[in-house]
Amino acid sequence: MSTREYEDELRSEQSYVAGLYSRLDAERARVKGQYSATLRSDIDAENGSSLVERDAGVRALAREITRLDVADHGLCFGRLDSLSGETSYIGRIGLFDESNEYEPLLLDWRAPAARPFYVATAAHPENMRRRRQFHSRGREVIEFTDEILGRPDGDEQGDGVDRVDAALLAAVNAPRGGGMRDIVATIQAEQDRIIRLDHSGVLVIEGGPGTGKTVVALHRVAYLLYMQRERVEHHGVLVIGPNPAFLHHIDRVLPSLGESNVVFMTTGDLLPGLQVTAEDAPDVARFKGSLQILGVLAAAIADRQRLPDDPLSIDLADVTVRIDAETAQWGIEEARASGLPHNEARAVFRDIVTYVLTERAIGRIGRGWLTRTDRDAWERVRADLVEELAENERFTAALDDLWPILAPEPFLAQLYTSPERLRAAGADAALWRADGGAWTVSDIPLLDELFDLLGVDPTVELAAERQRKTETEAEAAYAAGVLDLMVGREDHMDDDDHLFATDLLHAEDLAERFVERDTRELAERAAADRGWTYRHVVVDEAQELSQMDWRVLMRRCPSRSFTVVGDLAQRRSAAGATSWDEMLAPYVPGRWVYRSLSVNYRTPAEIMAVAAAVLAEFAPGVTPPESVRASGVQPWSRRVTDGELDPAIEEFVRDEDAREGTSIVIGPPDVPGAVAASETKGLEFDAVLVVDPDRILADGPRGAAELYVALTRATQRLGVLHRDPLPQVLTRLSEVDEHAGAET
Repeated sequence: MSTREYEDELRSEQSYVAGLYSRLDAERARVKGQYSATLRSDIDAENGSSLVERDAGVRALAREITRLDVADHGLCFGRLDSLSGETSYIGRIGLFDESNEYEPLLLDWRAPAARPFYVATAAHPENMRRRRQFHSRGREVIEFTDEILGRPDGDEQGDGVDRVDAALLAAVNAPRGGGMRDIVATIQAEQDRIIRLDHSGVLVIEGGPGTGKTVVALHRVAYLLYMQRERVEHHGVLVIGPNPAFLHHIDRVLPSLGESNVVFMTTGDLLPGLQVTAEDAPDVARFKGSLQILGVLAAAIADRQRLPDDPLSIDLADVTVRIDAETAQWGIEEARASGLPHNEARAVFRDIVTYVLTERAIGRIGRGWLTRTDRDAWERVRADLVEELAENERFTAALDDLWPILAPEPFLAQLYTSPERLRAAGADAALWRADGGAWTVSDIPLLDELFDLLGVDPTVELAAERQRKTETEAEAAYAAGVLDLMVGREDHMDDDDHLFATDLLHAEDLAERFVERDTRELAERAAADRGWTYRHVVVDEAQELSQMDWRVLMRRCPSRSFTVVGDLAQRRSAAGATSWDEMLAPYVPGRWVYRSLSVNYRTPAEIMAVAAAVLAEFAPGVTPPESVRASGVQPWSRRVTDGELDPAIEEFVRDEDAREGTSIVIGPPDVPGAVAASETKGLEFDAVLVVDPDRILADGPRGAAELYVALTRATQRLGVLHRDPLPQVLTRLSEVDEHAGAET
């Protein structure tokens, strides 16, 4: 194509894209007008509309406005020309020509017809002749690149790995900002196959650093919301990440794709209102994370269902009865056999004990005048005794002693602070701690389990029900008063067929108008509700989750629809996964599939060569991902003295502040300004300085994995400062003389 032809084509494409933006602006104006009109609309009781319906409409329109707003950035990023001569433009959302039978003007990137844009190769053109990619600035197309498909000398592998296009290179070489960006314009073939995978169960995506597994998982969520919106949207999606910094890093991706019904959490956030303030030792975390802890919890609960040391006397009006060990044992056996949670099974225990005590009391009270043959009299006496027992404070205290109502947090805190209770439950003595309520992230699944094992407090439920009933009655009474005022007015029409307010409304209907509505967005409501269930769950850095963590997440998603993202080679947690099947088979046997990503889009080849040597040291069977590019910048190391360390770090920070992009210092806790490698998982920075790698390696059995994580955060530049001799695994680094600035 000549320069003149290219310029003519560029003007033509700019004109088409300008038309798409005009269409977008018109659609946005229409939706905003509808939104304003809906807000101003009155509620008409006669035709059945309601505040709830109007609120739902307002929310739907607000979501549509957001979707149209985010589409403004990079609305159209490519074009496909088919062998049959048809042309399709690909973009963030779909736009249609209403005047021409809704002819598609722009295909949503998730639409099946857009798939060839991501997967077509020279060897497998998918019936396409050409793929065109746009490079835009704002609303202006400033250039494009063409790829002619179907050439015999093209990519014979058909896997798209060799197709490193200009748009991809521009994206991976660009300076990093404050968060992860979407890759909707540069999705590669191996990524697209995972995003669009038709699997309703658990999908495991494994890949080394920089393979894009996180962003692929998020784009898969956007794809599922597009293809299965009715099924997924109303219950929302949960995204689990390793730490708040990571969640902040990724939380813009889905909104940039127009999706908002997503909740972002760490495993420590899964119980609303609970604060994690402490950290377990590795051996304690390992034990708490294993399924062995289930036996401990069950035994600890059973230990609170006790027999009296001596018979407990209950003084009634006409007789004294006693709860002995035999009676309590029968009650305990029946209550446990019911299969109900502990607090709900208390009713069974109470009924058995009540039955025994009333039988004994009737036998004494009715001696000489009452027999079982007089069933009516017998049952009348029993009913009086049951009522008397229910109101007897000593009987209630005995029940509380033998079968107490238990709540998860105080129950677990009391277990941790009592060596006797830990022994009775068969728990490891290492679980003891002085502050039982100093919760760790490993306690969250235990507390969540206890919510199910203990069940609700029936007294709290009863009080809540009474409160709801009182409020409803008060609202109805108020509404009735309003109706009386309306009917009692003296300025009625004289027509005999005049309709009064009561002809249209009842007090209960009017009371509904005064009920406080929950106006929170779905994501906010879901995050605040421990019992909320999601239609899909994404778990990132999933290798760190314990067996108990998985039990919590499976409860949150009864449909077992998961996208699991991780890298077993980067596992740090002592309770984490060593095998995906070990973690998933108990919940989804035969319903989970595995896909891997092999191309590193983040880490330049020069840096990956250094990290690969560390990987080979602690995971020799794992193949490192292949970098898609080289930067031409060699990673370096420098040996410094104690006194030189702080100035060297300050120099790095000062130099990087003068550049565009992001940087970070990673090192042990006592290094000034440094963060731990575990806190940078999933994050990326233009420049990384690793301090004292030998101390990172020495930090327990997972030290090498920590160093591997630290080395693979950089997208452009990597430096290492060390005070002791450089570890053998880092000999690929170019040593720099700190005085002469020359490599040695």
